[in-house]
Amino acid sequence: MIRSWLNIEPAQPQSFTLMENMTFETEIMRSRLWYRGDANELMQFFKQLDGDSGSFWKSVPSGSGETVRKIHSGLPEIIVDVLAYIVKADFNEPKVSSEDWKGISEAVDFIGLIGSAVSQTLICGDGAFKIVVDEGAEYPSCEFIPADRVELEMSGGTVKSMTFRTDYRAGGKSYSLFEKYSKGRIETSLYTSDGKEAELSAVPELADINHVIVFDGDYIMGVPLKFYSSPKYSGRGKSIFSGGKSDCFDALDEVISQWWDAIRSGRVQKYIPEDMIPRDSVTGTLKPVDSFGTSFVTVASVLKEGGETPKIEVVQPEIRYEAFVSSYTNALLMCLQGLISPATLGIDVGKMSSGEAQREKKDVTGDTRNTMTSALEKALPRLIEALLKTYDNMLGRTVGEYKDISVTFGEYGAPDFDSRVETVGKAGTYGIMSIDTQVEELWGSSKDDKWKAAEKLRIMHEKGLLEAEPPAVGDELAKL
Repeated sequence: MIRSWLNIEPAQPQSFTLMENMTFETEIMRSRLWYRGDANELMQFFKQLDGDSGSFWKSVPSGSGETVRKIHSGLPEIIVDVLAYIVKADFNEPKVSSEDWKGISEAVDFIGLIGSAVSQTLICGDGAFKIVVDEGAEYPSCEFIPADRVELEMSGGTVKSMTFRTDYRAGGKSYSLFEKYSKGRIETSLYTSDGKEAELSAVPELADINHVIVFDGDYIMGVPLKFYSSPKYSGRGKSIFSGGKSDCFDALDEVISQWWDAIRSGRVQKYIPEDMIPRDSVTGTLKPVDSFGTSFVTVASVLKEGGETPKIEVVQPEIRYEAFVSSYTNALLMCLQGLISPATLGIDVGKMSSGEAQREKKDVTGDTRNTMTSALEKALPRLIEALLKTYDNMLGRTVGEYKDISVTFGEYGAPDFDSRVETVGKAGTYGIMSIDTQVEELWGSSKDDKWKAAEKLRIMHEKGLLEAEPPAVGDELAKL
């Protein structure tokens, strides 16, 4: 009734056409360049990028007449490395019942593999572990392939297959090898740079590879990994440098570059009268003025008629450092927002904040870490299972079932021993953590099981928690 009375006409549907300025591969390239942190490479990339005319790295002058020093903060690399270290350092030894796992873990360098996977996933958005069996090798090998070299085939939220791309160059031509990993099967194809299929023998090192490899076991010799889902590309992961974060890093570099350019322009300038500059005693030409070891004395008489006594004037422009510091702080916080706490990186941007407020800010790092560990706790058991099954195939024995695999990470991301003692101590005082868990969380893998068992026994003895048999009637008489 109200609509009829006001005579409101419904809006007509409209169509819009938006043009993306980057493909999925281009976004990954941009993220890699942010991580590499080379200012010259960043400038070359953004100047060739269409539709991004307002960014600092595209509009900054370049060439012989440039007036701005281009400085990159290096913050993207620091964020990725710190997050990867936090996750890798807090990784507990996986619980695997198979005795073969120890040798496989050492062969593939499992801890290093996790660190590489975390770094590449944060940069590129996603990727996949690829298991390879080399001829003559005792154990299978494994490497992490980033998003720009792997394509996933999904069906109902489940990975049906994954295709890995490897580039080769032979005989002056470029080739791309595509390996399609599916359950119990690997299909290999080689293509030239213009998309035509070629024989594997075109690349000498691929001549002995079969086009199709079939193996026992209903599993894929690869496991995908991603931390965040991309809002632009269905089924793919999102890099921590995608979206607005790239603009934030660009703004931070602009602030730093302008700040240092202002400092350079604000250096002390000396205005020296020509009559006071020393001259060469032979030629009479002016000598170069050195900032060190050069003294000038005001002359008593003036060579110019009716002139004033010449003097040296020292001028230094006033630089508003407070404005630059405020801009730098705000740009820095925009870069770190939602990813990592400044305190985790050792950056103090809130000198006026209380200690409690600084500790609360570290929750951002904990949230990011928990997101990564949750994804790894699902992917790593599947990877361990695939490695064990591949090892069974290598030995020619029946592929076993490995379902009792568990991967855990420490529950506390304390940066130092003192913080761990305080956190674990409070939990023990409140009675919400057992002595076994306290010792495990405090010492982790730094002590062996025998030492930790003795430590648990000592703590229980000091607290009077050891069980003893009740005294029998007449024991007191026996003591007499």
